Amino acid sequence: MKLSTKGRYGLRALIDLARYSEVEPVSISCIAERQNLSERYLEQLMSLLKKAGLIKSIRGAGGGYVLAKDAKEISVGDVLRALEGSLEPVECAGYDSEEECAASGGCVTKYVWKRINESINQTVNEMKLDTLVEESKQLSACDKEKPKACNN
Repeated sequence: MKLSTKGRYGLRALIDLARYSEVEPVSISCIAERQNLSERYLEQLMSLLKKAGLIKSIRGAGGGYVLAKDAKEISVGDVLRALEGSLEPVECAGYDSEEECAASGGCVTKYVWKRINESINQTVNEMKLDTLVEESKQLSACDKEKPKACNN
């Protein structure tokens, strides 16, 4: 399985949002600046995250984005599925549904795909956003340069 830029950039953006929206809503331009991402692309990613119920937008002066849930309640799996769709390594009807594929009767590789899928989902579901925010803060403290503070 290979994640696209949607998953990679979206997760970075959501960690940034979780970190900086504790005080006030965060604008897309601030996230884009800190994460060195295109504002246009980030708008598309934020739209997907909003549709999934992970973030919400605040309109008006001082508006921006905030988390829709506590960071402890949002898993990496939630974020990646909102941005990428299914995380299954292959589409195999033989291991996860009642559907049959042409080779399902004698195909033992379906067990490989099932185990990989279970392992991926378990891993991303156990990782929570709050843990990644803390890691981010620790990395920033170790860096000589502090992360750019952006005024909304």
